[in-house]
Amino acid sequence: MANQTLGIESQLYNYLLAVSLRETEVLAQLRQATATSQSMAQMQIAPEQGQFMALLIQLIGAKKTLDIGVFTGYSALVVALALPQGGKVVACEINQEYAEFARHWWQKAGVIDKIDLHLAPAQDTLALLIANGEVDSFDFAFIDADKSNYDTYYEQALQLVCPGGLIAIDNVLWSGRVADPNIQDNRTNKIRDFNQKLHQDKRINLSLVPIADGLTLARKLP
Repeated sequence: MANQTLGIESQLYNYLLAVSLRETEVLAQLRQATATSQSMAQMQIAPEQGQFMALLIQLIGAKKTLDIGVFTGYSALVVALALPQGGKVVACEINQEYAEFARHWWQKAGVIDKIDLHLAPAQDTLALLIANGEVDSFDFAFIDADKSNYDTYYEQALQLVCPGGLIAIDNVLWSGRVADPNIQDNRTNKIRDFNQKLHQDKRINLSLVPIADGLTLARKLP
């Protein structure tokens, strides 16, 4: 996991941020609060990734989105800020402490009314959305939860996202471990298998973008 783009030395990375990052004050404060108060702060998405996701939201005209794995709320917040009035983020988180932390920052940013938080296992929330007839109704989904269930979340998101909709999946380069055949732990192998599956998946258009820890973009074919 990485909270900045892999493989860029610090001087160039700082330059990249200096000439491109337009992070709001609340987003910057949330990122700093996460870094200082959370032991797993490296799970925070990189600010340049958040800005890229916001641009994607605006480009596709998204109004209804999924956030699968909230952590401290940065990804849901950056998407909510990019959504038009009346837009909605359905957010999935299992950890109550993270959820409360995230809610504070969503409230501070003035977007709490755009975010519908479900405090439950994500696969249960997604299954409920499917059962309730919300198939093909989401414009965008972001997957950044437990890696062992990536395939489950992807298959559920693929049902929920509309034809032409976009699924973004985080950490697909896994700090470079996926490229090292000597690394054979379960999570690394799960991500390897997942990446291979998407490479062969004819239901989507595909691009793996080397931003942050690797972000796969999967567009559901009409």
